[in-house]
Amino acid sequence: SELDRFIVGQKDAKRAVAIAMRNRWRRQQLDDDLRREVSPKNILMIGPTGVGKTEISRRLARLAQAPFIKIEATKFTEVGYVGRDVEQIIRDLVESGISILKEKRRKEVQAQAHLKAEERVLDALVGTSAQPSTRESFRRKLRSNELDDKEIEIEISAGASGPGTFEIPGMPGGGAMINLSDMLGKAFQQPGVKRTVRVKDSYALLIAEEADKLLDEEQIKSEAIDLVENHGIVFLDEIDKICMREGRGGGDVSREGVQRDLLPLIEGTTVATKHGPVNTDHILFIASGAFHVSKPSDLLPELQGRLPIRVELRALTRDDFVQILKDTDASLIKQYVALMGTEGVTLDFTENAIEAIADAAFLVNSSVENIGARRLQTVMEKLVEDISFNAPDKSGETIKIDGEFVRKNVGKLAGDADLSKFVL
Repeated sequence: SELDRFIVGQKDAKRAVAIAMRNRWRRQQLDDDLRREVSPKNILMIGPTGVGKTEISRRLARLAQAPFIKIEATKFTEVGYVGRDVEQIIRDLVESGISILKEKRRKEVQAQAHLKAEERVLDALVGTSAQPSTRESFRRKLRSNELDDKEIEIEISAGASGPGTFEIPGMPGGGAMINLSDMLGKAFQQPGVKRTVRVKDSYALLIAEEADKLLDEEQIKSEAIDLVENHGIVFLDEIDKICMREGRGGGDVSREGVQRDLLPLIEGTTVATKHGPVNTDHILFIASGAFHVSKPSDLLPELQGRLPIRVELRALTRDDFVQILKDTDASLIKQYVALMGTEGVTLDFTENAIEAIADAAFLVNSSVENIGARRLQTVMEKLVEDISFNAPDKSGETIKIDGEFVRKNVGKLAGDADLSKFVL
């Protein structure tokens, strides 16, 4: 599958996510009456840090082409206290949906926007009162890239500033929201900002602005809400940090209170946003946590029931580390080779070097603290530290990194538990 290209192992987690994604499509094929009754099967991922929980969410966001937001559960507080309330998750999700649709619509009107941008560049070059023959002469030069490096002054709209949306006091989450920007019209509209840029750099700015003028904002907002309601995905990370552990008494505004606020959101409710009300009945929630100190049963029973699919991610082995370094797209090895390549330095990693790096990372994880695949980044950075520092002076050289090189540079540190605590 697509996830296998970036994530090693964790078949159960990838399978659960794949099924959940396919069920979104299946639901859309049903007739309206039955479609309303099919609710998403929310997922709880349980596993130590650095095994791929967050990476699955990142890759899922790119694959889904749907409104997606990854948030930390610890960022929120109970409604009524200072801090962000959980309904902000849905408001951010709507903004994500609007961004996706705008990007799609801009591509559809790009040809028109390009022509309008060209006219504005000509206005900046010859003025609005120039003769048609003059404009055409400059248009030909423009299209043949003869004027690319000429500097022109263009005016870019600054957009609206000032207050946006707030809830009526005393009615948090009650659906009573005021959009001041809409009420006051252009009172907060800033005049255009003049910028001096080269002709070839001006196109990107002008095309983006002209494309936005061709978009139907109200239609996009309406479609974004529908997209969020039927295809939205929320990845709720660090949910174990808001558990109430056994033996701990009293309420906590950033723990049990947040769990209580999440209940209606996951079960299905209507959240007021500045673009309109959003129903959360069919938004997919994927929660994850390491659960080192607490355990899933420490969550509120009602919240446990709203996360019916549980997937356990296993700790990574030494062989997994080797696979991560060798077989994944955009692996750390490929990244460092590409980075040094920009300086003209060629890095040549041998097979036994990759195995030695995996051994060092696994050894430190076993003896100090298991942080999963993130340990590979620490080991790799320490390994190429000197090469990276001296790279500007070594252009054209090829540096071979073998098992002996790895053991010489990080082997001693990996074997010394006291040193590893502070260096690796």
